[in-house]
Amino acid sequence: MKILNFGSLNIDHVYHIEHFVQPGETIACSSYNRFSGGKGLNQSIALARAGADVYHGGKIGADGLFLKEQLEKSGVDTRFVHQGNTPTGHAVIQVSKEGENSIIIAGGANRCITTDEIADTVCTFAKGDYLLVQNEISGVDHIISKSSEMGLKIVFNPAPFTPAISNYPLELVDIFILNETEAAAITGLTHQQDIIEQMRKQFPNAEVIFTMGAKGALFVKGDIEHIAPAKQVTAVDTTGAGDTFIGFFLASHMCSGNIPEALAIATAAAAMSVTRHGAADSIPTLDEAKAFSNTH
Repeated sequence: MKILNFGSLNIDHVYHIEHFVQPGETIACSSYNRFSGGKGLNQSIALARAGADVYHGGKIGADGLFLKEQLEKSGVDTRFVHQGNTPTGHAVIQVSKEGENSIIIAGGANRCITTDEIADTVCTFAKGDYLLVQNEISGVDHIISKSSEMGLKIVFNPAPFTPAISNYPLELVDIFILNETEAAAITGLTHQQDIIEQMRKQFPNAEVIFTMGAKGALFVKGDIEHIAPAKQVTAVDTTGAGDTFIGFFLASHMCSGNIPEALAIATAAAAMSVTRHGAADSIPTLDEAKAFSNTH
């Protein structure tokens, strides 16, 4: 069983600051780092480190070849990473002294994926394989439709949320993984229980996983619910924690189908990631996550 992660590849520019910059304000950063990033890249690396057979579909410019190399070093198959003339996407990330982050994304090559590239990539996979897609690349609606035609199981992480998502063929999605903000945007509701009930009503056959940060994660499908509390740690950088959760949850889900087990290893891996700096660089291995889960 394979998983195609059709997602973004970014260069992350990370600035550590006292507080998030305010309108009209100029502040100095205490440190600057360049990391590999993008939700797609982060989730592919998390999937690979969690033991999945993962293929990455996406696009970079000549300045992003090191991203492809990092994927390969992490065990990701990169045959579907295309190179174009547009510069690689990048992100400007502020990290406060509390470890919270604020992010600006420039799409770059991520927004230049063609329908031919989508077709050539998706057609390599078969019924029973998985597709994972986020919302940082172009052609998401086409990727979902084409993958469904091929019989792939569709996993959608609607991040970052944009109004265009309401026009995507969401009825084809088998698994939603989304945070509280994204869930509120999809349903138009604000209270958690109302959101849960609306997702059940709107997508009765889908599995829905709500990631809730320090409150843990909740799985819902029909009348079935499973909740996993978050591990208590001191965060230094929350960038990529959600991506780590997604990768580890899906790898475990694909392997065993045991939802409580998948939630437990995913929350452990995400907690471990926030104790480290960076996004992709903070993702633990499966052995590290298991050891962390057993001792926390």
